[in-house]
Amino acid sequence: MPRSTSGAATHRKKVRMFRQTKGYRGPRKNRYRLAKEAVLRAGVNAFRDRRRRKREFRSLWITRLTAVCRQEGLRYSTFIHGCMLANIALNRKLLSEMAIHDPAALGVIFGLVREALKNKQVA
Repeated sequence: MPRSTSGAATHRKKVRMFRQTKGYRGPRKNRYRLAKEAVLRAGVNAFRDRRRRKREFRSLWITRLTAVCRQEGLRYSTFIHGCMLANIALNRKLLSEMAIHDPAALGVIFGLVREALKNKQVA
């Protein structure tokens, strides 16, 4: 009885792996052992960076808002506190977009925030 091998299955497995490494540079695209490591590492980085992207965007929005707040003569933390006092339920992403595309509306929000901060200090 001849020895059975898994030649076809192994070949399909390698073909799948090389399909994933399409576009990689150097031997990582056509040597199985290096391709396997590259795909594993790419998966780890992709998993990590899907979460990191969310942090980076929030940081970008806060940086933009900080710049606008400084122009208006407020600190970022004071502005956010004033938004809570004025019951302004806009998130940082929307506020950042307003700073870019609709500065007049953001100016109205700054007015409401200043009013809420002034009322808090009096009370």
